Amino acid sequence: MTDERSYPEGVPCWVDTEQPDVDAACHFYARLFGWTFSDAVPADAPGRYLIASLDGADVAAIGPTQGDTPVEWHTYIAAADADAAAASVRAAGGTVTLGPVDAGPGGRLAGCVDPLGARFRLWQPRRRLGAQLTNAPGSWNFSDLHTGDASAAIGFYARLFGWEFDELGFATMIRRPGYGDHLAATVDPGIRERQESISAPPGFADAIAWLAPLTNGQDHWHVTFSVASRDDSAATAEKLGAVLISSEDTEWAKTALIRDPQGAELTLSQFTPPSP
Repeated sequence: MTDERSYPEGVPCWVDTEQPDVDAACHFYARLFGWTFSDAVPADAPGRYLIASLDGADVAAIGPTQGDTPVEWHTYIAAADADAAAASVRAAGGTVTLGPVDAGPGGRLAGCVDPLGARFRLWQPRRRLGAQLTNAPGSWNFSDLHTGDASAAIGFYARLFGWEFDELGFATMIRRPGYGDHLAATVDPGIRERQESISAPPGFADAIAWLAPLTNGQDHWHVTFSVASRDDSAATAEKLGAVLISSEDTEWAKTALIRDPQGAELTLSQFTPPSP
């Protein structure tokens, strides 16, 4: 067992956002989630890439926008070899829009777009393995793929990453087989017992994302963050200049979809499992 969290190939491992005003974005997220920031770019080098930490653990990052790219949250998927994975993206019908390029000593990345237009990134870790705290209030919870063609999306990602898709009635769970074994052997030895105690769906230990129907716009990856109280966090976000788009109560969570002051959309999720 290890205290450092790592991610097998094909598992989402990191999230970041690129914003026109990095300082304003840091101000917003520091007050919303309690994040503190440190710049991963050396003082004598150009650029900025601010690593967000919570309780001393890396949780996300904020950087400046590049050109006319949209302001959004990005999901990174772990790759043992970013160059080989980028080639596989092309072979599966996607496109590579960035790199692969080295991101300093932290790792190597590539920007990709799936055949339906959803943007995602590949991450080959070196010093930075990925998010070191997840699912706790103020940290990344899950990423969801919103698609208008579930069959095409499933075909692409199953071929690319070996993902499996389980229709649960209330949602479609995306699994990377073997991920639960990895977690049990590293940072979460009690994962299966804990999930069994709340009657989690079969295979949930391998869950790495969700597939959701597209309601508007083009296919995209969407990021959800855990919060202790959906209502309190949504109210705080609004006070800081965000827009509350919608809220929903489900069997497992209370959620709020918000748009941050510079235009990036994200979901705040309070975990409310059903009583045993």
